[in-house]
Amino acid sequence: MPSDLGSGLIRTEPAVVVGGGSLDLPASAPPLSLDTVEAALAEIAAGRPVIVVDDENRESGSDLIMAADAVTPEWMAFTVRHTSGLVYLPLTGAVLDRLGIPAMVHESVDRLQTGLAVSVDASSGVTTGISARDRARTARLLADPRTEPGDLTRPGHLLPLRTREGGVLVRPGHAEAAVDLARLAGRQPAGVIAEMVEDDGSMRRADSCRAFADEHHLVMISIQDLRDHRLREEGVVRRVVSTSMPTRPGVLTAVGYIDQQSGTEHLALVAGLGADGHLPDGDDVLVRIHSACLTGEVLSSSRCDCGPQLDASIEKIATAGRGVVVYLRGHEESGTGLLATLRACSLQDRGLDTVEAGTRHGMPVDARHRQAAADILTDLAARRVRLLTDDLAEVTALSGHGIHVSARLPLAVGAPRDNVRLLATRRDRTGHHLVEVVSGAPPLVVGRAPLPTWSRPDDAVPGVG
Repeated sequence: MPSDLGSGLIRTEPAVVVGGGSLDLPASAPPLSLDTVEAALAEIAAGRPVIVVDDENRESGSDLIMAADAVTPEWMAFTVRHTSGLVYLPLTGAVLDRLGIPAMVHESVDRLQTGLAVSVDASSGVTTGISARDRARTARLLADPRTEPGDLTRPGHLLPLRTREGGVLVRPGHAEAAVDLARLAGRQPAGVIAEMVEDDGSMRRADSCRAFADEHHLVMISIQDLRDHRLREEGVVRRVVSTSMPTRPGVLTAVGYIDQQSGTEHLALVAGLGADGHLPDGDDVLVRIHSACLTGEVLSSSRCDCGPQLDASIEKIATAGRGVVVYLRGHEESGTGLLATLRACSLQDRGLDTVEAGTRHGMPVDARHRQAAADILTDLAARRVRLLTDDLAEVTALSGHGIHVSARLPLAVGAPRDNVRLLATRRDRTGHHLVEVVSGAPPLVVGRAPLPTWSRPDDAVPGVG
């Protein structure tokens, strides 16, 4: 903290920081020491600024950031003195709409899609609007939920920024970081940001910012660390809506989620959901993680068993009266896309298996993100589960995300001749544990090893259904 802000604002000791991260610098420089997000939130809550380092893949800049509802003339003067002097005020879209502040341009061609709005000043209590005192008043006014459109004039000397809903999980920018930090620190979701520069006016890089932070006893973090903090504390998905969903086996509850990073919508079909929106305490929850497959579920393609698996899962969980089918969208053919699925099918027509066809197109063997599934289960209070799957990697992945898998139960569906090769590939190439579930039935032989014949869905899990 600078020593020229008056008695009562001076800090003689640097912030106590434990367990901060680091930012990779060029090979000739050592890793940059960063402070913890928790330390930054404490500073923001106390009305002090922090330095936030950008993602190296974006501007590679660093901004001085503070909560707008706490900014003082002294801190505004400090900001102007050590930055470019161009001060922005990130706000949510809802606040900008309420105050009637329009976008600066209708069609932005900015590479980073910065949501710049028309500049404003406070309509009263200011002189020219440019002084540190005037800009601090305007910033506090913009952050005040009681402010009305008539309390502002435009154009002015503060530049509001429209931030993206979802914050740094959706757009890893300083504007979103400012709103996230203010919100997480318990303040109004509005920030003051300005880009840090050297004395000669050039952009101040991360290593120079570290020295500046140490000199002025400021906390310094990265946008990536803030993203990681939010994912760790909040999870990837956010619950949006729930409604009853009559199905052929019975009435379930459909709970809709949105992935805060990608915007992808997911669904949980739940049996036995409590009035509080969570599964009540009881036996371990029967769970199926299912990735959407248009060709298998809608077109009834016999190249895969996705449609029958989904039907069997819903029936098992509805009959059990307590369970969840997590339906992950945006994961057509393990997350590779519908057209890529069709291209892979064309290669399979030429003799390649699913792994070889995917590799030929540069696709990962399994691109599904199970963090979203784990977060959905956690939100529903299903932390201990019996998992309907033949995929051993799925058990490991969920366990790694904090879900205790007490049992793995096979999900048996019919195996048309067209997808025998797919099942063999799953067994031999991707680690699926396929067991024979029909006593005395002859196995289908594919290549060098016999493939088990699958039973009817209601024979798959003894004691369930």
